Amino acid sequence: MQLRHITPEVDTHTHTILSGHAWSTLTENCCAARDRGMKGLCLTEHGPAIECGAPSFIPHSQKMLPDYVEGIRVYKGVEINVIDHQNNLDIPEEYLKLSEFAIASIHSHMFPGKADRDANTATYLAMLANPYIDILGHADDPSVPCDFESLVKQAQTYGKLLEFNNNSTTSHRPGSLPSLKEYILCCKKHGQRVCVASDAHFYTMVGNVAPMMTLLDELDFPQELIVNLTKERFDTYLEERNARICALTD
Repeated sequence: MQLRHITPEVDTHTHTILSGHAWSTLTENCCAARDRGMKGLCLTEHGPAIECGAPSFIPHSQKMLPDYVEGIRVYKGVEINVIDHQNNLDIPEEYLKLSEFAIASIHSHMFPGKADRDANTATYLAMLANPYIDILGHADDPSVPCDFESLVKQAQTYGKLLEFNNNSTTSHRPGSLPSLKEYILCCKKHGQRVCVASDAHFYTMVGNVAPMMTLLDELDFPQELIVNLTKERFDTYLEERNARICALTD
């Protein structure tokens, strides 16, 4: 089956009203996922560096949530804001350790020196080396240029993932398509594992990644590299993650 006809069973990048600029509740997002026939979503609220974002202890608060909402597995995660080229984050490690899935993102409107390609690359490499971070958010953003080859090499060294963010196919992130295609082809060339994510800020966006899946079809991207295509495959990655983190204390 072509990718354009497939909805990933797990959406790895979603937001609720707790992110401060999203519009739906967790229950609304889960109902939307259920109606699309999905099996899970990652709850990845923005950290506090984003205007009106969730507090830095949000991973601790998420522990009060049930594992399933409306029949959808809710993976407790976070989208960490990378603050600067000194690799400062807005979620302290003591809370980051509590997350089931962690995205590290540079948001161009709040990142100084974003035009420095070499410095951006070095910061992304540091994020991938962090054992508690699983994936980079929208690293194809052309307003924050970086060396994709270096990112892929580092991701493979540490067994990490890279994200294909559906918003890069829309007017939300204008001018991204050439950069996005280069990013996809780089991942394809090296057999890099990825997640295809909606970055949903409204419930209708949850699991709605058809534009990205269509582009992946056009570029003949291998389905087996998409970790969140099935819940089983995503859970297998999380088992790897847990083993990696447990090894830190052995």
